[in-house]
Amino acid sequence: MLNEAIIYATTMHDGQKRKATDIPYIVHPLECVAIASRMTSDEEMLAAAALHDTVEDCKSKGVTIDEIRERFGERVAHFVSHESEDKSKTWIERKRATVEALKHSTKEECILVLADKLSNMRSVEHDYSIHGDKLWERFNMKDKETIGWYYRSIMEAISDKVSEFEAFDEYKRLIDKVF
Repeated sequence: MLNEAIIYATTMHDGQKRKATDIPYIVHPLECVAIASRMTSDEEMLAAAALHDTVEDCKSKGVTIDEIRERFGERVAHFVSHESEDKSKTWIERKRATVEALKHSTKEECILVLADKLSNMRSVEHDYSIHGDKLWERFNMKDKETIGWYYRSIMEAISDKVSEFEAFDEYKRLIDKVF
């Protein structure tokens, strides 16, 4: 299942790049799989880590949560859905909804969120060390303090479920370093 999910995600993200870089987008989902694999060996969770952005970012290729469910099963679809935001809402509305939902999330859901956000924070920290405050211009939300609020709020919302993992300690360190 994991191999199939990686192949599917690679196909769907083909041609996409990380924001304002030449890095193929698929690097992010693969890094999420690697991070999550240090916290769980659950193949459905790892498949969801590979697929977590396909519904949100590959609509133009026809990806839907129903297709994920049909190909990978209900549990994988649930995890992918949990990681997907409603793009019709504003940035702040989406992030507030995410933080609120995390307060009621399972440990498994929080592991996947941590894998995703740690991968993002690794990229942010690396690029911030090169570009400084110009980095924020590449994002939809350009205010460093507001972005920092989001990443800290995620940390607080998931801490009781994933603080045992080294990935959580790294996530905290990166947030403190960047914000």
